[in-house]
Amino acid sequence: MEIPLSRLQLVRWTLILAVPLMLCTAAAQQSVVAPPVELVRQAVQNETRTIDSAKYMFRDHKETPQGSQTKLMVETCDAMAGIVVAINGRPLSPEQRQAEYFREERFVQNPEELKKKQRQEKDTNERITRILKALPDAFLYEYDGTAASDGRVGKPGDDLMRLKFRPNPKYDPPSHVEQVLTGMQGYILVDPHQERIAKIDGSLAKDVGFGWGFLGHLDHGGHFLVEQGEVDNGHWEITRMGLALTGKVLLVKSLNIKSTEVFSDFLPVPSTLTFAQGLDLLKKQEATTAENREQSSETHQ
Repeated sequence: MEIPLSRLQLVRWTLILAVPLMLCTAAAQQSVVAPPVELVRQAVQNETRTIDSAKYMFRDHKETPQGSQTKLMVETCDAMAGIVVAINGRPLSPEQRQAEYFREERFVQNPEELKKKQRQEKDTNERITRILKALPDAFLYEYDGTAASDGRVGKPGDDLMRLKFRPNPKYDPPSHVEQVLTGMQGYILVDPHQERIAKIDGSLAKDVGFGWGFLGHLDHGGHFLVEQGEVDNGHWEITRMGLALTGKVLLVKSLNIKSTEVFSDFLPVPSTLTFAQGLDLLKKQEATTAENREQSSETHQ
């Protein structure tokens, strides 16, 4: 004869059976992970979909085998304005500073020079966009763990998804711009919460021709690094770039590029800032920095 379960026994058995069922369901849900290429594709779409109107003044410190150079830069609605403020860590002399002002003022005095600069920046942005749009198809990806944002890479506090990549043998670059990707391998960090690319670290696994080999080639072992992160509320900027490339241009001229650039101290500026206004802002910022430097020097004497 069957003995009916009491209400309390029913509750207990329901809990006992429900716990492993919920655990199995959760495990099944966690195992359903989107293909890594889709994570990259969504991040690329976000990188290229919207042009952010926010503009910033920032510091650009570049190091090469020949020495270092520090610039103050500002984004304007016309073009990027920038002046050198230090060479090898030493501030410019008054004469050097005036030469820098004169170099940038030519864009204010000569509209054709400014238009030329605008075209050059537009061409550069278009090449970068083409490279970004090629990332989902140019490589094969696989998950490779996670990495924590360090404040310069990604959004502070976010866990970043690490993806290893290698060349996709089926990828056919549409132009010489994307051709460099056919020999690159490395890893990429994606912020899955913001759906943004936080870092690309790649090296050339073989010699790669550009211009389909007629213009030149890049040597095996070359290295390419780009990092970006959130520098303001929801606004991302490139914070570091590194290049170490050798090769040939026009099959004769040697190519040797080795540099590291760090971008920091981002300060928002009006989105309607003109080039002339941007240059004035840089001059004021440099004057303030020089004055603070002199006061600090007097204090320590």
